[in-house]
Order: sequence, then C-alpha cells, then structure tokens
Amino acid sequence: MNIRFSGFGGQGIVLSGYIFGVAAVFDGKKALQTQSYGSESRGGGCRSDVIISEQEIFELAPPRLDVLVAMSQAAYKAYLPALKEDGTLIVEDDLVDTGDGSAHRTFRIQATDIAHKKFGRKIMANMVMLGFICAILEVVSKESLERAILGNVPKGTEAMNQQAFEEGYRLGKGESP
Repeated sequence: MNIRFSGFGGQGIVLSGYIFGVAAVFDGKKALQTQSYGSESRGGGCRSDVIISEQEIFELAPPRLDVLVAMSQAAYKAYLPALKEDGTLIVEDDLVDTGDGSAHRTFRIQATDIAHKKFGRKIMANMVMLGFICAILEVVSKESLERAILGNVPKGTEAMNQQAFEEGYRLGKGESP
C-alpha cells in the first residue's frame, strides 16, 4: 500500500506519515516513510510517503499511489497524477476543490474546521485526519495507530491528540455525535 500525505508545512503532514508507518510496524508489517518539504517550515509544500507491505520493501518512493491524502489545493494539483485510477483520494474539504469531482474513490472531511471548533487548535487537523483515514482504509489497526500517536506527540498533548483522533475515526465510520 502506497500512501502520500500532502499539504503545506505546519499541518503536521510529516508527523502523520511517520505515525502511520509506526502503526504499521506495530501491526507486524514492513513500513518505509520518506518526506519532502520546502525550505520554509510553515506554508511551503510538504509531503510524507508511506509504503506498507507484508514483504520486504526495496523502493524508496512509491511509483504510483494507492492513496492520496491532500490537505491543500497545491498538493492536490501536484500529486493527483500519481494516484492510481482505482486509488483512494482523501481531501481536506475546506482547502481542496476537486472541481466537478474525481474519478477516484473520494472522501472529504473538514478536518481543520473540526480541529479548530472542537479543540481550539487547527494543528489538531492531522489527528482528525488520521482517525478518518484509519476508519476508511483499515490498513493499520486502530489500536496500533492510537499507540503510535501516544508515543510520538508532544508530552502533555496526548489526551487532546487522542480525542482528535477519535473524532476523525467516528466521522470516518459514519457515526453520529
């Protein structure tokens, strides 16, 4: 499974990819995570690629993507061509306009708005998105993703990150509040 998390610096894109890869390892799978970002730490383009496999991984970059997570319009435009025809597209609905729609299996969530309104911190959008992705893809277990989150977020923010993850997961499963 080849997944690209993409957006701009300051959205927690690299952390999201890293956490997703760690969760895959906790599940007993092989995982490789690479990242690329502009010279600006905030606002520049950013991506984090995660390859997950039951077998050894011999490539550093996915040739084609099974999943594209786009949290900015620029990322959507730049990386959509790499998404397989039968791939899954997951977008930050407030920041990405797919036009008339996409031929891909597409899911939308207003992760940034949810993070701001429910947790008072837009940066929590990445945790909302991780929960949403976990519910939709079922590539890594919820338990492993929760464990990876708790082990990799700043100390003192664990509970809020867990709550944001749970909110995204609930929405991904289509559960009402």
